[in-house]
Amino acid sequence: MVLVTGSNGFLGKNLIVRLNELGISYEVFTRRNSTKDLPGLIKKSNFVIHLAGENRPEVESDFEEVNFGLTSLICDEIRLIEKNIPIILASSIQAGCDNLYGKSKLNAELAVKNLENDTGNHSYIYRLPGVFGKWCKPNYNSVVATFCHNISHDLPIQVNDPSFELSLVYIDDVVDEFVKKIQGLQDNQKELSIQPEYKIKLGDLANQIKLFRESRDSLITEKVGSGFVRKLYSTYLSYLPPEQFSYSIPLYSDERGMFAEMLKTKDSGQFSFFTAGSGVTRGGHYHHSKTEKFLVVQGKAKFGFRHLITNETYEIIATSKELKIVETVPGWSHDITNIGTEEIIVMLWANEIFDPNNPDTITHKV
Repeated sequence: MVLVTGSNGFLGKNLIVRLNELGISYEVFTRRNSTKDLPGLIKKSNFVIHLAGENRPEVESDFEEVNFGLTSLICDEIRLIEKNIPIILASSIQAGCDNLYGKSKLNAELAVKNLENDTGNHSYIYRLPGVFGKWCKPNYNSVVATFCHNISHDLPIQVNDPSFELSLVYIDDVVDEFVKKIQGLQDNQKELSIQPEYKIKLGDLANQIKLFRESRDSLITEKVGSGFVRKLYSTYLSYLPPEQFSYSIPLYSDERGMFAEMLKTKDSGQFSFFTAGSGVTRGGHYHHSKTEKFLVVQGKAKFGFRHLITNETYEIIATSKELKIVETVPGWSHDITNIGTEEIIVMLWANEIFDPNNPDTITHKV
């Protein structure tokens, strides 16, 4: 059984969700508990994840009382039980700094190290930099949370020094590391780190989050598929209020049907869809370099092709009952005709964002 202190905090909430997913049993120690509860909780535990702490107390003495005092009590109880109960201590990169918070964190580290030196009790001390991710409290002690919350709510942000460099780790990476320790991937390192650790300037952080907000208007997504930007985008989305879970996109209609662009990328084209009524033909053009992929998701359609030089023709029948991708090929004109009785709905990917000044789309009868 795992004892988690500070389970109602940012780190604790994310960790508890993961423990539930994995079926790992746990008990919690929160502000609602009394220190009198500690002996019983620790006796039942075979692992302690100590996340509780103060970083903005109303009374400065709470730095030492909570950050060091609570840690000391936990260590004392483990000594009395005379049982090896590994401890993960969430410390801070400020440990040892010349401020009350840093000194209290350093003292907490020393309490855990002394327990290990005296008894052999395993300890894992993580000096965490800024941690970002879902459920972090904005306008408190995380600039990422504050920027994500304020920008997503159309509130102003303040950037005092755009060149200031931040060190950040992502909440899921923190939780993954802690879970590995719980599951027995133990070593005897006293000070560990969460990887990967990201460096970003404050001004760049603000600009990136603003681009997330603007992407709903431009439809051009940032490169959110991997790395830091992926994690930051997920964090940004987590601060959206429910009324912002959806947004409208432009719709273009004519006698042939309707057309809408859904998503554009910076280097991999765009996604759209269109409709056409029974008997309607769309297209009738060719491209020099532009390529496309079509997928009929409703109805029955005929794709026609004609080679610009040889006049060779070719036809493909595609229906929503037998899904197939139909690809347009440079140098062949092409069109699509609804040959069914119901409206067709067709998804479309093009390898470039449409540029009205250079459309690479030349009218040509198939």
